[in-house]
Amino acid sequence: MSNKLTCSLILLCTLSAFHPAAYAENSPADQVIISSGTQLAQLQTNIGVFEENVEIIHGERKILADRLEVHRREELGKNKQLLVATGSPAVFQERQADGTLLKATAKEVRYDVANRMLTIKGGAEISQAGQKISAQTIVYDMEKKLISAQRGEQEQNRVRTILLPEKDNTKQPQEKGNP
Repeated sequence: MSNKLTCSLILLCTLSAFHPAAYAENSPADQVIISSGTQLAQLQTNIGVFEENVEIIHGERKILADRLEVHRREELGKNKQLLVATGSPAVFQERQADGTLLKATAKEVRYDVANRMLTIKGGAEISQAGQKISAQTIVYDMEKKLISAQRGEQEQNRVRTILLPEKDNTKQPQEKGNP
């Protein structure tokens, strides 16, 4: 099999990991831009591997990692992809509908595309809208907006949440001459 065909299969697998309609619409928002030092496809197991300073940008979503595996299998459901990013740390970022930035970092970041389930392990930290949770493992159901965090079994540290007060934007500056 030629290198061009192998690279095409890797990109095809990865493109569908982010948006199943990406091929039909061809708009800039649907583009998936992948940068890495090396790319490899394991065709028998349907796994694409990207290594060395990996960066993937797709619309409002961005993944940074030392290594990224894209698993594509029938048993994974409708979109059939599982993304496994590893790094020191690996980073998953997504701009939310309300304009806030969801940022997750850990040694391992797993994103189940079909279920919109984010699992981060190993020094896991997730932050959004002034809230930050740190734990050994954090699971975030992005559809239900449900976060579950656990400390490691051998760790003495507890799960830690930091809540920052919201800014009060309702106060209007007073005009001169008005009390």
